Formats: sequence, structure tokens, C-alpha cells
Amino acid sequence: MDTAGQTGASVRERVGETEWQVRKDLAALYRLVALFGWDDLIFTHITAKVPGTEHFLINPYGMMFDEITASSLVKIDLHGRKVMESEYDINPAGFTIHSCIHAARKDAMCVLHTHSINGVAVSAQKEGLLPLSQFAFIVLRSLGYHDYEGLALNPEEQPRLVRDLGSNNYLILRNHGLLTVGQSMAEAFQAMHRLEAACMVQVRAQAGGELTFIPPEVLARAAVESPADRAHKAALAWPGLLRRLDRRNPGYAD
Repeated sequence: MDTAGQTGASVRERVGETEWQVRKDLAALYRLVALFGWDDLIFTHITAKVPGTEHFLINPYGMMFDEITASSLVKIDLHGRKVMESEYDINPAGFTIHSCIHAARKDAMCVLHTHSINGVAVSAQKEGLLPLSQFAFIVLRSLGYHDYEGLALNPEEQPRLVRDLGSNNYLILRNHGLLTVGQSMAEAFQAMHRLEAACMVQVRAQAGGELTFIPPEVLARAAVESPADRAHKAALAWPGLLRRLDRRNPGYAD
């Protein structure tokens, strides 16, 4: 493990340009999750792979999402060991969930997990996500479900997490929350925005009267977004999201 002192400047000087960009984007993603109200104090997690390595970055356990910076992120390996010194520990559940997905899905550059109220509400419903909105129409073709097994601290759960996510980009963890993966922080955010919106619409629609479902023949025409389409749409939205963040909560790139 690198035992050099960890100040903001030293982290910037000790990592390459590629890792520093990943750090800035991941710190921005943490703050965007807080800005959109999807955070759960310090108790969920977002991770990003360091390209060309088996290392990934995770939040310092104890920092609120809206105060995370590029230099404060903790770098660990697939066994949960720090590979750069940090005064912070990591959330063990974050390691359990995220490490197995990063190991199994080489396209999962970023793994985003939330405990949002709307997401947990839908995760507790027997039928799961219903075909009630255009958001759901897009999500349903790439959605998996994982049954609740208690707090995510048992390594024996990892193969089932990987199996239930499969090749999908969205996962509902029953009685627990939501998870999305992406080839970038922008993709993971866009996927979560869509899944969260689908859940919010569902909870509100269920409180408002008789429901109208998207017809099965229309659902059958839904196609899984191609990697190129996902990347293009996410790249269009991401700069604007960063501008919003710069106006409302700057400092993530420190």
C-alpha cells in the first residue's frame, strides 16, 4: 500500500490524468445523487473502476455525499484492501455489492446503488416495476431483481447478485433499493435517473386512481438500448449536469 501522506495536492500529483478524471467524475456523481435527493446519509455507495487496473474508487465512510471530493475518494482492490492510504474506512456492504459486479462485468465502469424512498417502495411491491410510464418502458427490457438476504455483508451472496444482474443495466434489490451500472459515471447516473423516475411515477400513480398499463404489444416493441445509444445520450446530458453542480455545489474537483 502507498503510505505517502494524503493531502488533496498529493493525491492529484500521485495519480495519472486518467484516474484523476475518473475521480472528478465520481465525486461529481456523489454530489449529484445528493442534489437529486437520492442519498441516505452516508449509507449507500457508488464505485468506479480505475481504467487498466483491478482497483476501484469508493466513498470515504463517514463523509456526506455532498462533501465528497476527487481527492477524498478511497482506492481499494477487489479484496477490499486500500491501495492508497486514507484516514477513512469504507462501507463493508459497499465492498460486498460492488466488488463482485466490477469483477464480473468488465463493462461496469461505474456501479451506482441507492436507497431512495421511491425505489425502496417499489422494491417492496410483489409485482416490482410496472409498465406505467415511458421511463418504465425503457427500463423493463434491461431490468433484473435480487431477493433480500439481509444486510449485504455475506460474501456468499455475491454470486447471486451477479447472477440476478446478469447482462442487465438495472437491478431492483427487493426490500432494499436500486442499482444501475454504466460504462461511465454519466451512463450510471442517467440510468438511475430513469429508474428512479419510473419508481416515482409508479408510487404516485398508485395513489391517484385506476391505472392504465402500457399494452403488451407495445412493450414487446421495446428494444434494449445499444451501448452506443446509452453513451451518446449520457454524454449529451452530463456537461449540463456538471454546470448545474458548479452553480449549486462546486468543489467536487478538489
